[in-house]
Amino acid sequence: MTDATSLPELDAFLAAHPNLRFLDAVMFDLCGTPIGKRYPIRDASKVWTSGVAFCAGITTLDALGACWDVEGIGFSDGDPDATSYPLPGTLALVPWQDDTAQVLIAPAPPEGVAAWWFDPRAILGSVVARFADLGLTPVVACELEFYLVDPTRDANGRIAPARPARSGRAPEAPRVLAFDKLDEWATILAEIDAACIAQGVPAGAATAEYGGAQFEVNLGHLPDPIRAADHALMLRRIVKGVANRHGLDATFMSKPFADQSGSGLHIHLSLVDAEGRNVFDDRTTAGDAILGDAILGHAIAGLQATTHDAMAIFAPNLNAYRRFAPNQFVPVNTSWGTNNRSVSFRIPAGGGAARRIEHRIAGAEANPYLVMAAVLAGVHHGLTRQLSPTPPSTGNAGEEADPTMPLKLWTALDRMESSALMADYLGPRYPAAYATIKRAEFEAFMADVLPREYDWYL
Repeated sequence: MTDATSLPELDAFLAAHPNLRFLDAVMFDLCGTPIGKRYPIRDASKVWTSGVAFCAGITTLDALGACWDVEGIGFSDGDPDATSYPLPGTLALVPWQDDTAQVLIAPAPPEGVAAWWFDPRAILGSVVARFADLGLTPVVACELEFYLVDPTRDANGRIAPARPARSGRAPEAPRVLAFDKLDEWATILAEIDAACIAQGVPAGAATAEYGGAQFEVNLGHLPDPIRAADHALMLRRIVKGVANRHGLDATFMSKPFADQSGSGLHIHLSLVDAEGRNVFDDRTTAGDAILGDAILGHAIAGLQATTHDAMAIFAPNLNAYRRFAPNQFVPVNTSWGTNNRSVSFRIPAGGGAARRIEHRIAGAEANPYLVMAAVLAGVHHGLTRQLSPTPPSTGNAGEEADPTMPLKLWTALDRMESSALMADYLGPRYPAAYATIKRAEFEAFMADVLPREYDWYL
């Protein structure tokens, strides 16, 4: 809780922006949706002095905001409030709103415990803390892919990629890395970048991806996985907000179009020791052995050993599994290799202090806190058990799917719920709670008759 007599961050901000009308106090739910409260600016100080109270179980709601009373959260416990407080350094303007600022908030834990056991941000924090015992700090960065889409749906409810105003091409035309595609959407991309600067999100290169109006934005590397996940979620909010301002929608669905490329959340990861040296560095030797190769191998082996258990986190809904198919530069096994985009765990070209792992499995709509927690759990597991990886793959490693990989939502949820390893890293109750929520969401989705059922079975 903040001292009521000392609010220097807020006071300085309000002095610099005297025309503000509202303050958004923002956190993110299980699906990565921004949630919270909007305050008139005259009441902004209350966010710091009294906190923001709303139901503690908000991070267990599904895609429709439904509460399924999992593990006694919701109806069973009387739906108690949690009080959240601002995260220092996150107060910023909301550039797509002319008169609004925002601050990220996080729930204070209940008395006698370190954190709410079902809070994804707190779960990530508990996994990160394990690396301190190893004398290591994870350095991470996120890459997010998304589509700009036309807000008008066709008669069957389908969406289409947004059509640029000054192009005669079909909106679905694939033009990966094309500058003319970047030029067509230059105004929106520039506003996204400006909003990232305004909100302290370390955005880097923007890339034209394979799909029509599909792009990728890279975020900077940080020695703080929690803040990196915050930034990924803030980027999603920024992209959607800027797109809406231009009369468009944006989607981070894994596979919004069956005939176009999917969208992923890629995690780049290295580890540094107490002296700030990257322990994956392939220039560090002891005798004839390359120390970085051994440590990198343990980390990769841990990711290979834990991928199946964490698949329901990387692909959290029915649509996410449509992204996985052979020969799509999308992981369909647990292969790894250097400078090879067909693998799950890619070692980008170049070595030395920049050597890192790119984890390529997660869909863009997955919860970054949980994805990061699962990735770091795998790395920690491999390091502490000194596991050995499979031989590196060369050529096309994505030609064949691993038949044991849980590439259906229901098998992935079963695998996660029964995983002692996930219970160890995420908390003993969390895998079952997560699986229950996602099964209930799936059952609710399947309760309606789908249009294709009439086409096939009428």
